[in-house]
Amino acid sequence: MPTETVAKLPHLVTALPGPHAKKILELDEEFISPSYTRGYPLVAKYGRGATIEDVDGNVFLDFAAGIAVVATGHCHPEVVAAIQKQAAELIHISGTDFYIPNMVELARKLASIAPGAEPKKVYFGNSGAEAIECAMKLARYHTQREKFIAFYGCFHGRTMGALSLTASKAVQRKKFGSLIPGVFHAPYPDPYRGITSADCISFIENELFKRLVDPSDVAGIFVEPIQGEGGYIAAPSEFLRALRHITQKHGILLVADEVQCGMGRSGKWWACEHAEIEPDMICVAKGIASGMPLSAVIAPASVMDWKPGAHASTFGGNPVCIAAALATIKLIEGGYMKNAARMGEFLLKRMADWPEKHKLVGDVRGRGLMIGVELVLDKKTRERAHDLRDRVVDLAFTKGVLLLGAGENTVRIAPPLLIDEEQAEFAAKVLEECIVLVEKKI
Repeated sequence: MPTETVAKLPHLVTALPGPHAKKILELDEEFISPSYTRGYPLVAKYGRGATIEDVDGNVFLDFAAGIAVVATGHCHPEVVAAIQKQAAELIHISGTDFYIPNMVELARKLASIAPGAEPKKVYFGNSGAEAIECAMKLARYHTQREKFIAFYGCFHGRTMGALSLTASKAVQRKKFGSLIPGVFHAPYPDPYRGITSADCISFIENELFKRLVDPSDVAGIFVEPIQGEGGYIAAPSEFLRALRHITQKHGILLVADEVQCGMGRSGKWWACEHAEIEPDMICVAKGIASGMPLSAVIAPASVMDWKPGAHASTFGGNPVCIAAALATIKLIEGGYMKNAARMGEFLLKRMADWPEKHKLVGDVRGRGLMIGVELVLDKKTRERAHDLRDRVVDLAFTKGVLLLGAGENTVRIAPPLLIDEEQAEFAAKVLEECIVLVEKKI
């Protein structure tokens, strides 16, 4: 069992992986699908706050948060209590066929925090990919058009529709044959690499619209206000505003994929709020229910105009997941969103001089607790240091800090929103130590 006093910082008691972890790894290799992308051998057993204890009693500081999922930390007592209470009352009845009180309550809350004054409606699913699939279908239904535009570097999911939008890694598409036709991709702005907002908007207007697809055929433009899998790149505000102008001009729906960057992680409820825009749809999942499987699509009532039977999900809006989401939202608006902004500012300031100090660090960027540290082999050419990035992440694991990669060569920093300054400083110190160690070997 974990210690009664919850540790705030790492405490390693065995070599990694430990003996119990090795047994699980052997069974995993025998029985689990090889499609999963595990990096280092963490075998988790207990989670509390911003820490994870493995099966051998090693405690880690979690700066990955289950891929930005456990917004309120692991097993927050208020979220656990909400889950337990609801599980004792009603675990499941399908919202597709019947009415559920807390489903209405959560929809009302999400509608109230979504940008824009127009009345909203909410569709519930189980995952981010499901939210994207819903948004694709709704965009076609509402506009009676069938084409879509997405962006290079984007990740919208791995189901066949969502994968048609995704343009992150070729391996995610390899051997799956033809995807949904009529999806076009444009460059995503990347200030560090000289790809400007003007370049990207010009490509849409002067290349896509003039050579490949008439805007009157486009149902929706899907965009991550902060690219997740693509490398934790925040879209400049002028880019998102220009996209909003294009979509309004041509009757195209603007869909904000806030699956990873939403729910307070950027320091605001929605990352698109930094640009002061109102998308036609917001897709949300990951941090919405502190680890329970839930997603939502929020849209103006005038957009969500489809009829009964057009789209549904047996498990979407499960009562237990909804209860977890309501508790999560209460905690986020009760202080965790402000803390995300504060701790993000602390970390960005702490790491601001790394591009000057470290020959491997090309760029440090982000908003709130969604920060990317991009590693390069050469500052002039900005050649991507993919393998060295992986080495840094692996080294951090051996020192008790859980991190993940993003894009080809970026270390992503996405801890639970409840971290304090001591934990932020510890993680930054370990990450910097690992960068230095890798630099010494090249």
